[in-house]
Amino acid sequence: MSGVLRQVTALRYVTPLREGGSLPGVVEADDLGTYVVKFRGAGQGPKALVAEVISGELARRLDLPVPELAVVHLDPIVARAEPDEEVQELIKASAGANLGMDFLPGSLGYDPVAHPVDPVLASRVLAFDAFVENVDRSWRNPNLLIWHNALWLIDHGATLYFHHNWPRAEAVVHRPYKWDDHVLKPYATALATEGPTLAARLTPELIAEVLTLVPDEWLEDVDRDAYLNHLSQRAEQPEAWLP
Repeated sequence: MSGVLRQVTALRYVTPLREGGSLPGVVEADDLGTYVVKFRGAGQGPKALVAEVISGELARRLDLPVPELAVVHLDPIVARAEPDEEVQELIKASAGANLGMDFLPGSLGYDPVAHPVDPVLASRVLAFDAFVENVDRSWRNPNLLIWHNALWLIDHGATLYFHHNWPRAEAVVHRPYKWDDHVLKPYATALATEGPTLAARLTPELIAEVLTLVPDEWLEDVDRDAYLNHLSQRAEQPEAWLP
């Protein structure tokens, strides 16, 4: 597996996705690909992009379905063709590296009634969300898509919320996961076996591999060791966070 994320340059801003709180947008890039981009200049800041990379690429290495991620380099000149002033300001504030997710054309939002999920997959997703403390996979906002009749995981910017308060991070490293409103809970009937199996794959080596993918400029005032220490400690005691 590659040790770097794909690097592309944005050529054209296509349209905003206003259902996202951070105002992500669809962008065409110089590799002829189309990406859903989360901008570093959005209110959530670079930490949301860090969480997207760490959690998204960790999920991929745990064999969970995540659209390909890329670093999308953005020149503020792209804003000139955008009539929306809010979008113009966002693009101008996001010069440099941003986070792109491969656009899945024709995908549908997940409906827990219309789209039953295999118990093994549902259990693995729930166990993964418990590890990264994903607070954004409820029935109100599943952050799941159905594409080609398969489930895909998206939007992990709200995971790893310990990194918003580093002085307190050590105290919450083994924090339990609240799964009462997790959208896949009804289907996660294999959690007792799949949870520990997934947890056993969360080695320091795997976590360190994922951390190398985070661009330096997004890390701000912390380094990769801080994330590695926290996540490795959490992985050591799955009984504390597995539902």
